[in-house]
Amino acid sequence: MQARLLGLAALLGLALGQSTALRGEITVWSWDIAAKALEAVVPGFNKLYPNVKVKVVDLGNQQVYDRGLAGCAAGGMDLPDVYSVENNEAEVFWSRFPNCFTDLTGLGAAQLRKDFPEFKWTELTMGSKIFAIPWDAGPVVIFYRRDLYQQAGIDPAKIETWDDFIAAGKRMLQATGGKVKMGTIANGQDDEWFRMLANQNGCFYFNNQGTAVTINQPGCVRALEIIKKLVDAGVVVFGGWNEQIQYIKAGTVASAMFGAWYEGTIRSNAPEQAGKWGVYLMPAAQKGGTRAANLGGSALAIPASSKNKEAAWAFVKYALATAEGQVTMLKEYGLVPSYLPVLNDPYVRKPQPYWGNQPIWQLVLGTLGKVPPARGTQFFQEARQIMTTIQADFLAGKYKTAKEALDAAARQLSQATGLPIAR
Repeated sequence: MQARLLGLAALLGLALGQSTALRGEITVWSWDIAAKALEAVVPGFNKLYPNVKVKVVDLGNQQVYDRGLAGCAAGGMDLPDVYSVENNEAEVFWSRFPNCFTDLTGLGAAQLRKDFPEFKWTELTMGSKIFAIPWDAGPVVIFYRRDLYQQAGIDPAKIETWDDFIAAGKRMLQATGGKVKMGTIANGQDDEWFRMLANQNGCFYFNNQGTAVTINQPGCVRALEIIKKLVDAGVVVFGGWNEQIQYIKAGTVASAMFGAWYEGTIRSNAPEQAGKWGVYLMPAAQKGGTRAANLGGSALAIPASSKNKEAAWAFVKYALATAEGQVTMLKEYGLVPSYLPVLNDPYVRKPQPYWGNQPIWQLVLGTLGKVPPARGTQFFQEARQIMTTIQADFLAGKYKTAKEALDAAARQLSQATGLPIAR
């Protein structure tokens, strides 16, 4: 027993020695709430690594991206020690500047793979190399107004398919004299509903190898057909980001479908509606189908030019691969963890007062293992612009069928990227 205690003391002493041996300053680039969330984990990190000073710089989303590209083009000049990157844009860096970022497998990243859902790794790896560690995720759910659903006699537990959602939307219109819709689609401004529904149905702009255009495959056709059914039924309204928030505040939409990071958007923009909101799973295309998808999410990478990679890696691991780091960011800023062990944390099971005391994080994080993988590739933004226009044209009647519209999108995307259309 005494020998075991002495061995434990020796291990603790070794760990303490390693943590105090790390020293110096590291700089972290991020944006907005993400930057604030990273600042929130610094005190916990410094309890373990007291000799490492962490400087988080909020440059804004576009500036982080633009300065990252410029720094990589200049051979790694003026880049930070830790770099925030959105999943959908990550492959722009790995493809165009394969030597700009550190392959984290040499620092032990492969051991973390099992602790994150596989879909989060799809855009962060190239062959056997791991260029970034998953940060927040965007598991898709439906946020809904409990009071408006009750007023219309709608039980969210009975909404299992998109046909059920449409039927509920018609009841909502009837109960409110046509004043309240079930959701908002950013038609002509974004294609986020298409991306969520396509991902749910196992389809995306490109295949998971990033070698072919798949936007006209059956799962994507099904996604666009569902959007058309929602629009034709009159249960959704068109509007962008700002309009969506206005409709929520005014109570003229009863639901919002987004990645779960939208929880903080609703809570901060409509604090007076506390207790009136709840969450349920996104409906499936058919009974028994997948009720999970992902929209958005970020990762942390370490530029190859960092002069303090060990300290940078220690910070990345603490922030993203410990329950303490991830729950701090969830609790303070609503950033949804990708780290699967967080499911066992007491806070995740805790009822949330704003959401009618529903333990929403248990429901949200429970979908992570069910999300089909999707790959944005380095051509994500081109694909998004093409699909936003195609969707608007289809809903305006320019194409007879969803398949015809997506065949047109596939041709444009193939021409823009040089990738073949999958057969």
